[in-house]
Amino acid sequence: MSASLLRSRLAAAGLRSAPRSTICPHSQTALKTPIPRRYNSSSTGGSGSGSGGGLKVAAYSGALAAALYVSYYYATDTRAFVHRYVVPPLLRTVVPDAEDAHHIGVSALKLLYEVGLHPRERDSAAENSSLSASVFEHQLANPIGISAGLDKDGEIPDALFALGAGVVEIGGCTPMPQEGNPKPRVFRVPILDGMVNRYGLNSKGADDMAIRLRERLRRFARSIGVSEEEIINGEAGVPVGSLKPGRILAVQIAKNKETDEKDERAIAADYVYCTQRLARYADVLVVNVSSPNTPGLRDLQAAEPLARLLAAVVDAASQTDRKARPKVMVKVSPDEDEDSQMEGIVQAVQKSGVDGIIVGNTTKRRSGLNPKNAKLSVREQKALMEQGGYSGPAMFDRTLDLVGRYRKLLDSQPAVGKGEQKILFATGGITNGEQALKVLNAGASVAMVYTGLVYGGVGTITRMKKEMREAL
Repeated sequence: MSASLLRSRLAAAGLRSAPRSTICPHSQTALKTPIPRRYNSSSTGGSGSGSGGGLKVAAYSGALAAALYVSYYYATDTRAFVHRYVVPPLLRTVVPDAEDAHHIGVSALKLLYEVGLHPRERDSAAENSSLSASVFEHQLANPIGISAGLDKDGEIPDALFALGAGVVEIGGCTPMPQEGNPKPRVFRVPILDGMVNRYGLNSKGADDMAIRLRERLRRFARSIGVSEEEIINGEAGVPVGSLKPGRILAVQIAKNKETDEKDERAIAADYVYCTQRLARYADVLVVNVSSPNTPGLRDLQAAEPLARLLAAVVDAASQTDRKARPKVMVKVSPDEDEDSQMEGIVQAVQKSGVDGIIVGNTTKRRSGLNPKNAKLSVREQKALMEQGGYSGPAMFDRTLDLVGRYRKLLDSQPAVGKGEQKILFATGGITNGEQALKVLNAGASVAMVYTGLVYGGVGTITRMKKEMREAL
């Protein structure tokens, strides 16, 4: 077909033929000539599209922020399901060694507290006035405490207070640093919710703890705009140790393993040194003479040696450089349960001027620890028979009995000095609110937990207080 004929047909169709240069692919002109692109646009349509996109971004951002806040609020609430039914069993599964799990737990609480993501009690009814208790000169928000051993070196007292406890006991602390017994030294008995430990009072020493507690106090003083001395002298309106209204901090002290168990003066010097270093930062000093894992320690519970030791600690505490000295309590063994032994301890307490007794500690006995005849695995049987002190729910009946007996002995014997009633704290096998009420009704002022917290998770104290309120 001729070119003229093609053009005539295109013209008839209302079209024009393209220039020759754009038809021929070999034309240099065609390569250099850009073909213009056309865009359909509408000012009204473009504006609406941008506005809709912005609204979507804002909606998604708001939803994400809300989801993050809800997750944060849930994860940091001690009542959260995960804190009881996920974290404790997962930690036992993933970390077979109980001591490693202990260190991971402490490190996690410390880190989470530092960044504000720690679990805390959010139950608005938890601090019900019906649970308030008068202990020494303090009006405690509640009578639940955490026993020593969980925070051995005073690293996380504030994180523990955040779990809702009215009393936190840290330590035990020895004068000089010591490694404790060889590892492994902590063993789980999960079917009984029990543990056996022979830590041997591993400690970073009194100087280390004193530095840590002093820095804690100074940080708090700066945060509220007062001086360290104003807090120490009671002018800031908070307890010197806990730094929190309605709470008290107890610091447990003990002797070094290497100190000659037959040298009474050397032993007393160990406790006095700890007192001199730590009394300034404690609401209560706890004299530990009941650990089953330090040679000769329980021998100190004989009446005369105990009276002399406690008198030395009371005297040292009275010289503390602050307006009011800390109270002094003694922690006794649940295995010293014969009438004569208990009478001797009470006589020593009355004679020395000690303010109270913590009943008790772990037990070296192995009878009666499986009252329901649960079937133990081979590993659990081996763990139960390891050397060391046992703790767990099976200890509760013994604790309850001892509290009642000590209360009667303390109230029946004549007091020396001011004659104020001696205070009892109870620890050993307490895992729920019903048990806490039982020991309180038997004569204790505070019910303390340790192993129950390990197995029940960080929500244990909140849960116990809820059970107590419902029972009252």
